[in-house]
Amino acid sequence: MKLIGKRIEKDGSGHVTVRPEDDEDMWHLYNLIQEGDRVRAAGIRRVQNVSATGSVDSRRIRLNLTLAVTRVNWSPSTAPGAESGAAPSAPNSGPAANATVEVTGRVAEENQHVKLGAFHTLEIEANKDVRIEKDAGGWDSIALSRVEESCVPGRGAEVAAIVCGEGTATFCLLSEHMTVVLQRLEVPIPRKISTTSSAHEKGLARFYQSLYASFLRHVPYSSPSLRAIVIASPGWVRDAVFDFIMAEASRTSNKPLLAARNKFIKVHVNSPHVHSLVEALKSPEIVAQMKETKFAREGMMLDRFFKMLATDEMRAWYGPDHVALAADRGAIGTLLISDELFRSSDAAQRKKFVSIVEDVKEKGGEVLIFSSMHESGQQLNQLTGIAAILTFPLDVEVVEAEEREAREEEERKKAEENGATE
Repeated sequence: MKLIGKRIEKDGSGHVTVRPEDDEDMWHLYNLIQEGDRVRAAGIRRVQNVSATGSVDSRRIRLNLTLAVTRVNWSPSTAPGAESGAAPSAPNSGPAANATVEVTGRVAEENQHVKLGAFHTLEIEANKDVRIEKDAGGWDSIALSRVEESCVPGRGAEVAAIVCGEGTATFCLLSEHMTVVLQRLEVPIPRKISTTSSAHEKGLARFYQSLYASFLRHVPYSSPSLRAIVIASPGWVRDAVFDFIMAEASRTSNKPLLAARNKFIKVHVNSPHVHSLVEALKSPEIVAQMKETKFAREGMMLDRFFKMLATDEMRAWYGPDHVALAADRGAIGTLLISDELFRSSDAAQRKKFVSIVEDVKEKGGEVLIFSSMHESGQQLNQLTGIAAILTFPLDVEVVEAEEREAREEEERKKAEENGATE
């Protein structure tokens, strides 16, 4: 994403103009735009003109509109079918934005074609400028840090993954904030019969050929930003897939693919489904190579939290109220929080979570904001979306009792003050 312009006042009001380029940029926009914001972008609207004779001329025109936002919708890019038959494209072709963000609201600035207050839905387009304007307090630390992250040059997919079984394969790209499923491949393979295995072998050959064609089409193996290509499967399918890819690369003299041989990592998983990616990313081979990446760090800390929850529950807290209590006592060493919580339409609720994040950072704790477009973020969402690993053990019941006593003492003092004034 490119930052075109930015003006933020001291009270947190102001505007930012950005230009989204790919699916991940669309995801950032979805998280930045909230109900009550004003968004200006290019759109298409049907306009009707009535002539003096009463005839109606209807046409679609492109114009820039400013909307007071009432709703924001996100539609992820859809994976293609099992085999589209398209010719393999160059692996280094530029990223395309297939995901869409739709912004609905009332027109906030009138023009000659659209009346003030009319409803409209803008579909944000790639490579077109979008201006986001927020009122006081809207540009908080979370929103500003997301703008900074999204505009860092040289971003891109850091890991490509093929999660496969016999006759099935799912191609994924993992970046800092998203797991994009590019294609699900299914090729029927006849069962192996002791008398003859020719049908089984032909089915396997079809599967490997289809998988290789899909690999060339979807995986940017020669991209400098791509650190690893993970082949994950139960059994020994991953070894057969890797050997076939390398053999085809040698046969066709695909030098960029042969040069990327060191990027391949073969990992065992228990099932050939996308959710096995979380298991794959915890493997020692990937942790050693990907320890500096954001999503690998998130996966490791979530795994650590679950282990601590099972062995030392006084240091593993989750839920908004309990985590807020731990933050008040300066006990949080690592805060795990989902970006879904910051999309709350309730401004007070969002402010509460922003305050917890800032409080933990001020006291020297680590904050990990999980993307709900990653499997690890979806797991955290199932656990209320917020959790914390404490630096020292705290008993939830004791802390809640202390809070109750403090509230009762405060109410008693207020009652005494009121009685004295009367």
